[in-house]
Amino acid sequence: MSPAPKRSATAASEPTTGRLLAAFGALYVIWGSTYLAIRFAIETLPPLLMASARFLVTGSLLYVWARSRGAPRPTRSQWKSAVVVGGLLFVAGNGSVVVSEQWVASGLVALLVASVPLWMVVLDWLWGSGLRPSRRVVSGLLLGFAGVAFLAGGPGTGVEDARQLVGSILVVLGSLAWAGGSIYARHADVPYRPRLWVGMQMLAGGVLLLPVAVAAGELARFEPAGVSLGSALALAYLIVFGSLVAFSAYIWLLGVSTPARVGTYAYVNPVVALFLGWALAGEPLTFRSMVAAAIIVGSVALITTERPRAGT
Repeated sequence: MSPAPKRSATAASEPTTGRLLAAFGALYVIWGSTYLAIRFAIETLPPLLMASARFLVTGSLLYVWARSRGAPRPTRSQWKSAVVVGGLLFVAGNGSVVVSEQWVASGLVALLVASVPLWMVVLDWLWGSGLRPSRRVVSGLLLGFAGVAFLAGGPGTGVEDARQLVGSILVVLGSLAWAGGSIYARHADVPYRPRLWVGMQMLAGGVLLLPVAVAAGELARFEPAGVSLGSALALAYLIVFGSLVAFSAYIWLLGVSTPARVGTYAYVNPVVALFLGWALAGEPLTFRSMVAAAIIVGSVALITTERPRAGT
């Protein structure tokens, strides 16, 4: 989503084992738990309004923090890029997640979102770098989409309830939009400072979500007095831990570890989400979902662990 910062002299020094474990733990557990936190947040908060509030607050904090640390003022061209990327990632991508979790279990949503790396390979091949995927990547793609198809045919994704089917389709389309936004960002005019860039994306996404929420009738139905303590705490968790803490760990790890190791969160998060949903929210953990998880996670591992080909 953001360009990896260059390693500084400080970052290049060997980090302690404790800090590495804490940072990877934040990526694995915190980001994996955000799907369940969203479920709790939307119990009494309108989904799109909740997401808008989350990204407006987090984006503002990241933007102010980056500017206070010397990041230059973004140009108009960079703000245009932030609007496009923020719309694809946080309106279409995350918006589909928060809406779908009204009907689809959080763990199953996380498994469907795990298809993002698969879509990124396809979109990058067709409209990005034009680099033809290797046999290993093609195998991973076929395996991954087979896993998604296998999951989509099981309980909780549309077999019993048409709303579940709609929610599952929304997540797949949202994952495609997230991948498209990520590919677009590679070639767009963006600021070098990662925290500034993500803050801009979140601010743009939060603003764009507001009219979508109004059009969906959420503002008219919203009753502040009806918001439960659990939903409020879940939203606070998403802002503080899901966005600020975990993202700070992500940025730090990009400077002290390899992209391949940092990228392992892509296939750990859905497994964490699946088990947290089962343990803390009573969501179904079926044999079919576990097999689908193994297939999807395995496919993402095949793709993300491939070494770059010589001459590319």
